[in-house]
Amino acid sequence: MGSSLLSSWPWENLGSYKYILYGPLVAKLLTSKAWERNSGDRWCFFLVILFILRTYVYSIWCSFCNMLFLTRNRRIFKQGIDFAQIDREWDWDNFLILQCWVGYLVFNGFPAMRELPLWDFVGIFIVLVLHVIISEPLFYWAHRAFHKGKLFSNYHYIHHSTKVSQTFTAGFATPLEHMVLCVVISTPLIGACIVGHGSFGLIFTYLLIFDFLRAMGHSNIEIFSTRPFETFPALKYLIYTPSYHSIHHTQKDSNFCLFMPLFDLLGGTLNSKAWELHKETVASGNNSKAPDFVFLAHVVDLGQSLHSPFVFRSFASLPYKFRLFNIIHLPGAFVFMLIQWAWSKTFLYSFYTLGGKLHQVWAVPRYGFQYFLPFAKDGINDLIELAILRADKMGVKVLSLAALNKNEALNGGGTLFVNKHPDLRTRIVHGNTLTAAVIIHELPENTTEVFMTGATSKLGRAIALYLCRKKVQVLMMTLSTERFQNIQKEAPAEFQQYLVQVTKYQSAQNCKTWIVGKWLSPREQRWAPSGTYFHQFVVPPIIGFRRDCTYGRLAAMRLPKDVQELGNCEYTLDRGVVHACHAGGVVHFLEGYTHHEVGAIDVDRIDIVWQAALKHGLRPF
Repeated sequence: MGSSLLSSWPWENLGSYKYILYGPLVAKLLTSKAWERNSGDRWCFFLVILFILRTYVYSIWCSFCNMLFLTRNRRIFKQGIDFAQIDREWDWDNFLILQCWVGYLVFNGFPAMRELPLWDFVGIFIVLVLHVIISEPLFYWAHRAFHKGKLFSNYHYIHHSTKVSQTFTAGFATPLEHMVLCVVISTPLIGACIVGHGSFGLIFTYLLIFDFLRAMGHSNIEIFSTRPFETFPALKYLIYTPSYHSIHHTQKDSNFCLFMPLFDLLGGTLNSKAWELHKETVASGNNSKAPDFVFLAHVVDLGQSLHSPFVFRSFASLPYKFRLFNIIHLPGAFVFMLIQWAWSKTFLYSFYTLGGKLHQVWAVPRYGFQYFLPFAKDGINDLIELAILRADKMGVKVLSLAALNKNEALNGGGTLFVNKHPDLRTRIVHGNTLTAAVIIHELPENTTEVFMTGATSKLGRAIALYLCRKKVQVLMMTLSTERFQNIQKEAPAEFQQYLVQVTKYQSAQNCKTWIVGKWLSPREQRWAPSGTYFHQFVVPPIIGFRRDCTYGRLAAMRLPKDVQELGNCEYTLDRGVVHACHAGGVVHFLEGYTHHEVGAIDVDRIDIVWQAALKHGLRPF
């Protein structure tokens, strides 16, 4: 972070290995069986549990912040967070490691602390008094000091480098600041212990409430109604609100208090605009800005459902891959899936801005396997239809359908909705025209032959018809002669010879360019010669079993450089990259096309849409 003394964490280069620093404490817990009732080291067990709970307090608050379907109408500042902010705040929990070690040293250095009772209710009142008369003014004056001169430029500016605060911003500060915070936190607890009324329950209660309030203050979500403060005006000075603290992050010369604005009042630093911001946030809750573009996504599987900003913000900012620690969360994800199946509707998942226009991602709460259950078909279409009608009512210009939401067997690539609602002002887009263009332009220029599975699908048909016009021989894997012949008849007579029906994978054993639109088993993949490149448009993508072959990702494009407020990755894709069907909807919006893009792909528009994408700054991935 910086070169000044205590301006950077000594373990900042360890990455995830920093959690080894908890090792001595965990080792002591295990070797002494500290969880047993008669163990002399029960303090060790309590300390581990306490810091697990403290981590979850911040994590749950962060999840709540990113549940836009619940919080969008109470967001104080409407801007989103981006990858840069997430990276800066990645090690937000460094202060917990510091405080855990402080606790470990205190219990080791003062044996009397190990004999604390579980509860002493008198201690609650002592801690409350000491917090008000010592911790609050101590933090207030220390905070004001950190806003002056070198203390700000060398230390506290880091905390204020965040444009829009979120819960993890609370922990984003230097070691010096957190050492001061240790003093602020520990003083009431030490005082209660000195007078003989300390307890483990008191330590848990005070620290968890302290963390809860700090997380709340940085959440950028106004959870308080204005009514209690209007009924009891003095309440404004006894407890701060997220709006109150948000003002401090934008106007750095006011609202320095810890939790009680009373000390800002006494110190002459109370900003009256905080109350107006509070009222404005609550009053304008139902007047959220309508998006210009919506991408209607869906869940792939249980593992991918954990790759979400409202589950793990940090990991959602990286391309999805299954991690071992996700295993412990799968039971919860399974229960959540059942709840969504029984009662749910399409919800706001994330957003970003492009050229000053608001783009949102909505999610249909259905998982990949559900799209192939015959009895689930109508329910899924109902959810998609309701989302389209809602978008139309809001004035959304373009709504683009993700992979399975436009499944031909489900709704004819969106045709069902356009035919049912002919007066839709929102343009419905399947984005397959650009998807076909991306796959085609992935092929080497000297390609003369390709092998294609899923060849008679909507995408397969378009790609085959395009390539045959370029005199590329397309080996179309299909058992249906009728469907093959129907596609072949669409090609100009002089190019029909380049479309060849094959019924066995052995037919492609000399072809090194495979376009995969249907799942391939390991046995089927083995027919590909060494050095084969698998281009894919199958969802989910095939598993790469062949080390001597190259497996391409699903068709995708990188968003223009002026994209802002983007903070999560789309499935397995890199930062700033979206699937081609998503990008196709973006191009449709940017170009101002007035037609729906549903049903069969217009082969003549493939090059038009490709050039339009490049014109607007989208780039192949």
